[in-house]
Amino acid sequence: MEKPVLVIMAAGMSSRYGSLKQIDPVDEEGHIIIDFSVFDAHRAGFDEVIFLIKKNISGAFHAAIGDRVSKYLKVSYAYQELDMLPEGITLPEGREKPLGTTHAVLCARPAVGTRPFAVINADDYYGPEAFEHLYKFLTSEHGANEHLAVGYPVENTLPENGEVTRGVCQVNGEGYLTSIVERMRIARADCGAVATEDDGTTIAIPKGTTVSMNCWGFSNSIFDILDDSFRRNIAAGLERNPMKYEDLLPVAVCSAIQAGKVRVHVEPTHDAWFGVTHKDDKPVVMQKLKELKQKGVYTDKLWN
Repeated sequence: MEKPVLVIMAAGMSSRYGSLKQIDPVDEEGHIIIDFSVFDAHRAGFDEVIFLIKKNISGAFHAAIGDRVSKYLKVSYAYQELDMLPEGITLPEGREKPLGTTHAVLCARPAVGTRPFAVINADDYYGPEAFEHLYKFLTSEHGANEHLAVGYPVENTLPENGEVTRGVCQVNGEGYLTSIVERMRIARADCGAVATEDDGTTIAIPKGTTVSMNCWGFSNSIFDILDDSFRRNIAAGLERNPMKYEDLLPVAVCSAIQAGKVRVHVEPTHDAWFGVTHKDDKPVVMQKLKELKQKGVYTDKLWN
């Protein structure tokens, strides 16, 4: 069995953040959030990381993290560019927004090769347990169309203030994912969380409800399935919304589940998620990382 590799999706535009958040330091030692993900992945067993980025930030990314962590594990790069499209598909003039996380994973395919792989976001902190789950699954025997999603209790994924969007998971009695429903404008509440619909109605999301944070473990067979899905969806999506359509990985995976093409086991983690979407999130992230260091989860300097 080939060793798995970790793919970190870092090609987003950071439009809401105001700068390149993927490489913005989040502690006094100059670490970025990706440092903690790579560190946790490495101690879980991963020995290669693929940074999926845009070519125009390649130099900055090498300097911010790639050159540094390459002393401890193999570092590779893949690129998500707008011209990487199925034959016959063209983009409207002026389109700059990336084409979504399904497209991102497909852009990583040449770098991944035939290996199993994990996928995470660059601007999210997942906690050590998530990477332990991913590595254990990806190095164990399972069916070619068996995959893994790491799930978080909704209350562990919410900022102290403000609203977020989360993929609320439906999981059957055997622990397999049956659907993900995207809920927007989710905020903390006594029951756990509350989502507000477009018409103003609210939906209670009880504590313990599993949500997806784009933390996946994939057998290599997923590439063909995602490629078929992307080819089917991209033309119609661009016709509906030419400047902003994104093909989202959770949607593609759920479509494959409902078509009976894949099974996705959900492994829960009770580590707390946090991340940087807006500038205001950064002080909170810095404080949480400081607390984790005080608890001994990390040392001040990760890469000694």
